[in-house]
Amino acid sequence: MAESDMDHSACDAAVTLAFSVLGKRWNGMIVSSLGAGATSFVGLRRAVTGISDAVLSDRLAELSETGLVVREVDPGPPVAVGYSLTDSGRRLLPILDDLGRWASGNLAAPAR
Repeated sequence: MAESDMDHSACDAAVTLAFSVLGKRWNGMIVSSLGAGATSFVGLRRAVTGISDAVLSDRLAELSETGLVVREVDPGPPVAVGYSLTDSGRRLLPILDDLGRWASGNLAAPAR
């Protein structure tokens, strides 16, 4: 296999990995919402309209596992849980903005 083929293969694997996380419904909106600053579960639920509590909880756990979001517990009283972006998550924000602009200008909406 030629060196350029290996580079393409590595790039494809990295892009596939990125979209396995970012391609899931709501994940981009959650990351974007956290770009405004740390917030609570309720704050995220308000910012990401239409998401159920169960899905939001699952997505936050997944984003935390991937290293994009950090969950912080303040033992209180009362106990408070907050969510914020990691450095990796903050570095993703301009990429999401660029991707959104590119998609708006270059991709046709699917026919219904």
